[in-house]
Amino acid sequence: MEGIIDFIVDSVGGLGYIGIFIMMFLESSFFPFPSEVVMIPAGYLASKGEMNLFLAILSGIAGSIAGAWFNYLLAYKWGRAALLKFLKEHHLEKLEKFFEIHGEISTFNGRLIPGIRQYISFPAGLAKMHPVKFTVFTALGAGVWILILTFLGYFIGENSELIHKYIKEITIFTLIFITVFTFIYLKLKK
Repeated sequence: MEGIIDFIVDSVGGLGYIGIFIMMFLESSFFPFPSEVVMIPAGYLASKGEMNLFLAILSGIAGSIAGAWFNYLLAYKWGRAALLKFLKEHHLEKLEKFFEIHGEISTFNGRLIPGIRQYISFPAGLAKMHPVKFTVFTALGAGVWILILTFLGYFIGENSELIHKYIKEITIFTLIFITVFTFIYLKLKK
């Protein structure tokens, strides 16, 4: 495992900000690529002075937005039939129901939920969500997650045991945050 982590740190360091952008693009599109293996090493490299923290975060957010737009446009242009080539019917139905119930806020929330973040752009594209709203909610959701991971790497990047310990707790905290934020959003919207 440590060899894989070293390879990823070396890759992110070697490709720099473009590498972060590309990997986060892949993570945000329908390719199963975890953001943890990109942004935590980027934060670690920033703590060592080998990367600029702000540019690493900005590259990650830009890559996430670009990957989300890839999925959005795929769904917007080619619709359900194209998506069923990549997703099972029941998965697409779940995403559509989730988006139908929660609308725009689901784009923000979906970016913070593992297993959903790669696919939440599909129902937004099918529903033809307003492009500016889609970009803003995507950037905010991706930004929160990228900040968490990058700062985790920045402050405890050398200790992989602590990262494995805290990533579960951070995910649980994030889910609680999503619930509270959604509740407040829905109350204000009414």
